[in-house]
Amino acid sequence: MRRVAKGPLSGIKVLEFAGMGPAPVCGMLLSDLGGDVLRIDRPGASYDRYMIETRGRRSLVVDLKSEQGQKGVLALVEKADLLIEGFRPGVMERMGLAPEIALQRNPRLVYGRMTGWGQSGPYADMAGHDINYIAITGALHGIGTVERPVPPLNLVGDFGGGALYLAFGLLAALRHAEQTGEGQVVDCAMSDGTIGLMGLLYGHLARGTWHDRRGVNIIDGGSHFYNCYQCSDGHWIALGAIEPQFYEELRRKMSLDDPAFDRQLCEEDWPALKERLAEIIATRPRSEWAALLEGTDACFAPVMSMKEAPSHPHNVARGAFVAVDDVTHPAPSPRFSKTPGFIQSPPVEAGVGGEEAAREWGVEHDW
Repeated sequence: MRRVAKGPLSGIKVLEFAGMGPAPVCGMLLSDLGGDVLRIDRPGASYDRYMIETRGRRSLVVDLKSEQGQKGVLALVEKADLLIEGFRPGVMERMGLAPEIALQRNPRLVYGRMTGWGQSGPYADMAGHDINYIAITGALHGIGTVERPVPPLNLVGDFGGGALYLAFGLLAALRHAEQTGEGQVVDCAMSDGTIGLMGLLYGHLARGTWHDRRGVNIIDGGSHFYNCYQCSDGHWIALGAIEPQFYEELRRKMSLDDPAFDRQLCEEDWPALKERLAEIIATRPRSEWAALLEGTDACFAPVMSMKEAPSHPHNVARGAFVAVDDVTHPAPSPRFSKTPGFIQSPPVEAGVGGEEAAREWGVEHDW
């Protein structure tokens, strides 16, 4: 059953055109913070309770190729504060729902467009996925081993450079609309957003404090003090003792008295020190390293699998995971002291609650 929204975005109407990847994640973020998200689904769409990114909204099934469907959707556009679409460039235009038409119907509308390559440029019309979008940014080049780039989880392009940047852009444009009455189009490209995330590293590259090669820098697996190591039980731990005081704490707790560890920032020594540290860590199970290093400033954490993470004491204490219909969900984030977010509903099938939502928005239509 849907709960009444009470978060910081309570009262904000979001019209979401069903898609995949970053667009529904953006809708989830807005819903978690109180937005009233109404998803437009095409006939035949199907969902299940495991599609966490689709939680917290109601659904309306509409034939967007029909005049009747387009008419009804444009009536919803007139009532919406935000619009999210994640189609390839030109799809909304072909359905008669172009930004120009939408903004003519609702001049205050913030029209969010989520794509991999953006609405313009030589790659704009090409198909792709996260691995492709981040390939042209420098990010994929920087992730992996010395020998080869390694495809990361789609956190970098889809969700970091995509969903989060879109949510940020929508809310910034919403503030402008509230102040001026002027809506606008937010063109969010995952490639652009990923380049934005890389800003700090591009600064280091320009300064000469970053090598444009994998596995030879402080935070890309090159150093011994910022790396992952396997324990005797096959589990892994993560160390990140960059600052001198934290590095000294790590050495003290692990009894790393060998003078070879004195030259922390000597890049030539890193390969040998990684091997030595790996040998030491491989002598004990993860639980023993946790008992030794947790609660200290050694910059330590155990590497948890997805099955393990929900039961880690820190995550339990913060309520970082919640159960919804017997499925483990990430809790809404970030945390608000006055207007906390919450999960408005589990994922729903196509068509559930949509007509009710349309009526609440003031739209009566024969869908």
